[in-house]
Order: sequence, then structure tokens, then C-alpha cells
Amino acid sequence: MQALVYTAPKAMEMQDLPTPTAQDGEALIEVKSVGICGSDMHGYLGHDDRRPAPLVLGHEAAGVVTSGPKTGTRVTVNPLVTCGTCPACSSGRTNLCPTRQIISMPPREGAFAQWLTMPEGNLIALPDHLSFDQAALAEPLAVCWHAIRLCAAQPYVDLTAPTVVIGGGAIGFGSALALKAFGATDVTLIETNPLRAAHLRGLIDIPVCEPSDISMGQAALVVDCVGYKATREAACAMAAPGATICHIGLGDSNGGLDVRRITLQEITVFGTYAYTEKDFQDTVAAMADGRLGALDWAEARPLSEGPQAFADILGGRVMTPKVILHP
Repeated sequence: MQALVYTAPKAMEMQDLPTPTAQDGEALIEVKSVGICGSDMHGYLGHDDRRPAPLVLGHEAAGVVTSGPKTGTRVTVNPLVTCGTCPACSSGRTNLCPTRQIISMPPREGAFAQWLTMPEGNLIALPDHLSFDQAALAEPLAVCWHAIRLCAAQPYVDLTAPTVVIGGGAIGFGSALALKAFGATDVTLIETNPLRAAHLRGLIDIPVCEPSDISMGQAALVVDCVGYKATREAACAMAAPGATICHIGLGDSNGGLDVRRITLQEITVFGTYAYTEKDFQDTVAAMADGRLGALDWAEARPLSEGPQAFADILGGRVMTPKVILHP
């Protein structure tokens, strides 16, 4: 099969690899659409030691089952494989399973390929009206759904109060959509790339601003979907007394939190990772019934153009929140 292989920092190439074989309890999927995630970018840049070269990246996949009892079924893929029996899994918090695996990290190759094997329980059937490109958005949107569900459950969060989302990529844009789905009424999205910001204004009915346009100390909820030192500094500065900061982004791990202000102003800061199995299922249901919008905000390219797509994303030349590749 043809696969896009990460071979070294900032280097990817198409290669012929053996088609994987489904083991007991697994299905073979013909991949139709697969999105480029920020974590794929981290791996591409050599910033993620969990993704050593050579490796097939990609975990936002949709396709058709070609083996086993679900043959012919159109599916989206929950790429998080968990044990199902540990205390985290037993309590429904499958994203915290201590032995969790995700495709695009060893030992599981990713979905930038023509074929992929996955446990049958990780496949969610698609309604006929959702395209494969739309279905490939399920994974990033599940990240957003999980995060905003946790935000809504925080004791002092009021979704009618001013909320700021930092970052206009797929997770930031998706978090804004999820906030609206959960009933938020005063959401502002921050995006510093002017090309992307202008594009986003045509996709969503909320303000898309520069950080300098936001009044400091006024946001009751800040969702950091970037996760760099500078965005954590911005989140702390924007947060009102008693506010909540939700940290999703995994840009870097050092600095940015104003611990003194967090303490003196009693600001809640919490992290959120991936999604539970139920979050993923609920996300697909919300996509199917229109609660997450038209799902028309991705750009599609052939898998063979993957190296250029990664270079374009790195160079800030992509205005859409998501690039989807077609094997």
C-alpha cells in the first residue's frame, strides 16, 4: 500500500509499505479521509519523542470496513485504544487509561495510508448524509466536545458570561462550535494569522480578534487551544477574578502560568486530554444532527501532496482550520 511516512524532522515521503493484516477483534479499513492534526505537526518538526521516525502519522480517519462482520460499513475511527478494565476505563474515563495507545504512535502506525487496522469497538458507523471528509473531523471535534463538557461542569462556569477561545485551528474553531452547542452566548475567538482570521470570520458567527482586542481581566472562561508559554500568559491576563482557564493545547510545556495572579484572584486552571468513548459517540451524534454546524471548514488534498501540505501549514499559508488528505 501507499503511505506517507515521516522520515526525519521536516521530512516526509510516500513509500510502499505492506498492507496491514487484521488480528482477532480487529477490522481492516480502507482509509478515505484523514486529517492533519497539530500533534502530527509536532511529530513532523521532531518535537515529540513519542513519535520517532520513521513512522506513519495521522489519527483523524474515516473510511470503509473491508473485513469481518462490519464489512462495507462506512465508519469514523476512534484512534484511542484502551484496555477496558482498569479503574479509569471502568469509571468511563477511558482517555486516562494508563496503557492507552493511539494510532500514529508506536506500536500503532497511523492513518496516512491506504489501509488501517483497528479494534472493531473503535469504529463508529456513519449516517449516510455525513461524507468521509466530514467524518474525519470527528476526532478533533471529540477533543473539543470533551473539553467543553468539562468546562460546563466546573462549579463557577457560566456559559452566558464572556468566553475567549485562543487559537483558530481545528481545536480552537471546534471548541467555539462546541461552546455554542452547549449554549454559550458570548464567545470570542482569537487568531493571530490574518489570513486564517479573515477566513474564519466567514465561517462562524462570532467575533474573531487579535489578542490586543480583548480586555484584560474580563473573561469568565478562557480556553487555550494552543498551549504555548505566550498563550498561557495571555489566558492568565484575560481571566477575570474567579474565572476558569481550560488548557487543551500541547504546544510546549514550559512557563506562562501567572501563579500569583491565579492564587490571588482564585482562578481555576485545569487540563483536558482527548475524549472518552462516550464523548466520541456523542460528538458523532451532534455532527449528524447539525449541532456542530455545516462541517464545511476543511481543505482536501491527495495524500501524495502531504509533504507540501505540512510545509504549507508550517509556513502559515493555510487559511482553513483543517487539511484533510485523501489516500
